[in-house]
Amino acid sequence: MEALTGLSLVLIIVVVLFLIVVLYYVPLGLFITAYFSGVKVKIFRDLVGMRLRKVPPVVIVRSMITATKAGLTIDQQNLEAHYLAGGNVIKVINALVSADKANINLTFERATAIDLAGRDVLEAVKMSVLPKVIETPLVAAVAKDGIQLKAIARITVRANIERLVGGAGEATILARVGEGIVSTIGSAGTHKQVLENPDSISKSVLAKGLDSGTAFEILSIDIADVDIGQNIGAILQTDQAEADLKVARAKAEERRAAAVALEQEMIAEVARQRARVVEAEAEIPKAMADAFRSGRLGVFDYYNLKNIQADTEMRDSIAKPDDKKKGNDG
Repeated sequence: MEALTGLSLVLIIVVVLFLIVVLYYVPLGLFITAYFSGVKVKIFRDLVGMRLRKVPPVVIVRSMITATKAGLTIDQQNLEAHYLAGGNVIKVINALVSADKANINLTFERATAIDLAGRDVLEAVKMSVLPKVIETPLVAAVAKDGIQLKAIARITVRANIERLVGGAGEATILARVGEGIVSTIGSAGTHKQVLENPDSISKSVLAKGLDSGTAFEILSIDIADVDIGQNIGAILQTDQAEADLKVARAKAEERRAAAVALEQEMIAEVARQRARVVEAEAEIPKAMADAFRSGRLGVFDYYNLKNIQADTEMRDSIAKPDDKKKGNDG
């Protein structure tokens, strides 16, 4: 009796496991839901085949139900292929339904391409219906009068479904708008012109077609705030004046050093001349002694020379009495 009871328990467990496996591979509940929703699927070819192909039947069937109820016809094989390619089937179907209700021309092929490209196709459809506002960071530029202006712009963009694959993103839009703001402010004659007509910035930037090659269409560019920054022109002039002053000082120091060097050279030359004079005067006694020995100079000649020298010194003292007096005072 106990052996029979144990065998019955084992059979019950086997039957339960078998039913679990069968219900896993044959989702009868999902088949019934699809049948009453108007979606034609076959149990073994479609539902069991999805399990064997590692595709969740719930995702595919419920996506087909959503599309059918919205009036769209989607092929089951295409949904499975998109899932196996790594796409988000549910998001693609929701995007197609939203686009159809908003009268946006979006095909299944383009929606799957956008999804596989890494973009949020549902968010793109929503942005096509409800535009998005992007705010630029603080952009600083300098007008021709040297006054710096700081501006913030708000860009209203709408997703361009046709250019979502391969189109540039928000960062490109912000960079182009910032460049346009800098160019417009820089071309203004004075900063007052920009402050009086801030809409001139948005008009000038918007006319440049900055959304070319991007995944967005720029609807409007509005200047949210314009503030006055530093007087860059005055700062540059001050820096230039300081630089010119340093250059002038350097050149003056160079000329002074050259003058000092020339003066030192002249002093050295005078010293060399004096040395040569002293050297020449030192040779006079030797020459006179040699003349005495050789008989070319006599005693009377020597005394006549001394008399002439004394007479010359007397004449000099008479001609310059003030110099002599100053010498005595000293």
